[in-house]
Amino acid sequence: MSAREEAPAVTAGEAERPHPHLVVQDHAVEGGGLVRVLRIDREEKLGALSGPLVAALGEQFVRVRQDREVRALVLTGTGRGFVAGADVGEYVGVSTEAFLEYQRASRQVFDALEALPQPTVAAVNGYAFGGGFEIALCCDFLLASTGARFALPEVTLGLIPGGGGTQRLARAAGTRFTKELVMTGRRVRPDEAVRRGLVTEVAEPEELAGRALALAVRLATRAPLAVRAAKRVVDGGAAQELGAALSAEQAALGALFDTADGQEGIHAFLEKRAPRFTGT
Repeated sequence: MSAREEAPAVTAGEAERPHPHLVVQDHAVEGGGLVRVLRIDREEKLGALSGPLVAALGEQFVRVRQDREVRALVLTGTGRGFVAGADVGEYVGVSTEAFLEYQRASRQVFDALEALPQPTVAAVNGYAFGGGFEIALCCDFLLASTGARFALPEVTLGLIPGGGGTQRLARAAGTRFTKELVMTGRRVRPDEAVRRGLVTEVAEPEELAGRALALAVRLATRAPLAVRAAKRVVDGGAAQELGAALSAEQAALGALFDTADGQEGIHAFLEKRAPRFTGT
């Protein structure tokens, strides 16, 4: 928050556990809207993604998309692991088709996270290896604790990433850096991830959850239609020719000017008061 902007009050709701390894908690933000926190809680396996856990995450992303009260999402882990990749033990003795089905299901879930209209924050508390790095790359903002480590170590198993690592990382940080990580499997510390433009902010482990929630709350207090439009235009424009992307930007701006929130924001500015955004 800026010096002139007071942080809104936030009320934490009761935590739910829709899956043994997943905790869901809503935080009501003063003025309306919710921040939803999804915490992967599989500390004994450093957050490794089993097939059922991937499916549970997918169900939660559908719920977030459908709930207009949810204005921002935080994804984090527990203990030393954010997500230390797939549960490799599930690969033993399975057919190639079963292995590929897990990869297809994971891709659908990761794609669903990336495509959420609400802004998303990955709070990487520990190891983000393989699928953990890949799911973090699907988020709009990536915060990391000083103890976080990032890697795509599939080559050490005789494999390559299958959840978007070769493509999302290349788009975010360039092909040469991506080739190095994918072909060597080396680990990246948070300070290097910041230099590469991957991580937004680094925090001490005990401060990470609060910093991630504060960012999500700040996003939730902005006009929700404008936040969603900004995400859509930036993401869509990256894949378009510049002229088409600029036209899409202006079209979105014009549509927002015609909303109740757009007019509310203008009037609040002129009247020197805090705006009251309703998402209309």
